[in-house]
Amino acid sequence: MPDAIALLQVPALPGAPVPPTVLVVDDEKNIRRTLQLVLEGDGYRVLGAETASQALAVLANPETPVDLAVFDVQLPDMSGLEALAKIRTDEATRDLPIIVISGHATVDDAVQAIKLGASDFFEKPLARERVLVSVRNVIHAAKAHRELARVTEQQLQRYEMIGRTAAMQRIFHEIERVAPTKASVLITGESGTGKELIARATHRLSPRSDGPFVKVNCAAIPRELIESELFGHERGAFTGALLRRRGLFEQAHGGTLFLDEIGDMDLVAQAKVLRAVQSGEISRLGSEHVIHVDVRVLAATNKDLPKAVELGAFREDLYFRLAVFPIRCPTLRERIEDIPVLANAFMQQFAQENGIRPKPIDDSVLQALSARKWPGNVRELKNVVERSAILSGEHVTIADLPEDPHASPFEEEVDGGDDALDDAMTSESTRGSVPPPAGSGAPGSVPPPPGGGRHLTLREHREKSERNYIVETLKLTGWNISRTAIILGVERTNLHKKIRAYEIKRGEG
Repeated sequence: MPDAIALLQVPALPGAPVPPTVLVVDDEKNIRRTLQLVLEGDGYRVLGAETASQALAVLANPETPVDLAVFDVQLPDMSGLEALAKIRTDEATRDLPIIVISGHATVDDAVQAIKLGASDFFEKPLARERVLVSVRNVIHAAKAHRELARVTEQQLQRYEMIGRTAAMQRIFHEIERVAPTKASVLITGESGTGKELIARATHRLSPRSDGPFVKVNCAAIPRELIESELFGHERGAFTGALLRRRGLFEQAHGGTLFLDEIGDMDLVAQAKVLRAVQSGEISRLGSEHVIHVDVRVLAATNKDLPKAVELGAFREDLYFRLAVFPIRCPTLRERIEDIPVLANAFMQQFAQENGIRPKPIDDSVLQALSARKWPGNVRELKNVVERSAILSGEHVTIADLPEDPHASPFEEEVDGGDDALDDAMTSESTRGSVPPPAGSGAPGSVPPPPGGGRHLTLREHREKSERNYIVETLKLTGWNISRTAIILGVERTNLHKKIRAYEIKRGEG
């Protein structure tokens, strides 16, 4: 490979797929040559550069597309990490996968590389299989990410929703099946799961898509006004009715009426809605004139309507009229795998609405978001992403995440199972007592721990080990909380809680 920039031209058969191109950036000719031979042997095309400036020039040239770059940390003109930072600020190269290599690696270099979005980091001398496995995985992941972005864009255009989990694919399938029909749809699910989006997608994919989509929040309208809102009124129908008013059923003629929070509707209004859904006939308040409307009704609720029917709080005949085709909206807890996709989509949306450049979200942030419980569902996730976008710098890090209000101080523990097991196996009267000496012949006797004292319970041993590991990692990072949290894979706020719980003092150890 020449010392300057070079592209190894490999004749391609007509119609044959173009192999992925890897840019190798290292001032050592032997390293570039070694990587060239290794990567060519695995079917890749190779570009070479000996300085960061040369590499940036290659990446800026649209005629030499690059699928992956391998940067050395030590380069003549600027460090590979500085070049990586420049690449991440350029719209054209922001998503380029990058592997960082170094002959003099430090923990700080590794942490900084990962924070800047490097896909992998490893030391010289380079092991052939290590290089090939990393390159294959990174290029495959980047290809999958591009395909996911394409599918996500298609989903947004068609449904205004995204999701790759089985739960969301089921939703898309159900929308596709019911949208072309005239059937009423009852959408159920917790608050913040996206019930209105399902209703809008059903309308948009229906033959009524050119007609109006009228939404009414049944819980937000006072009981004494709900009938007037839905069916309209004549002048003088009640005190304050100075003008004739068309109701929402009339306004939705030829289109779709979405009754959100239908479970909060008054029983009297339910009877009139039933008549309208069954016959397509309504009457304004203060009038006996019958008006025929052509409206498809979609309804949504976060309440248990069958239970409400049993309690007499909801009409059974209206329930069955609305629930011709029920759709259950899954909670975010049922589609954890969609959280990274949703978070990035919300970041793009926030940036577009505010006229700013979208900020990359660190993988550690996406992992932390995926570990949360999300009782507020997708709406809560969107709020967290938007707040993090406001607080963050060039990219969103763990330090930018707001504290999880639903987390316990030891959130990463799966449950209380270990503690319960400790309590069950060790009674309060014997916990902490010194066991009989070895050889005493007492049934169940155990040897004393090294150095005397008493045996630790499983929980005490785990907490002691965890405390020691946190202290050692803090020392390694110079007591930098953010870096320590990244290495430990926990949120910064959670690390603060552990430091307080374990009474860890700066400089100890």
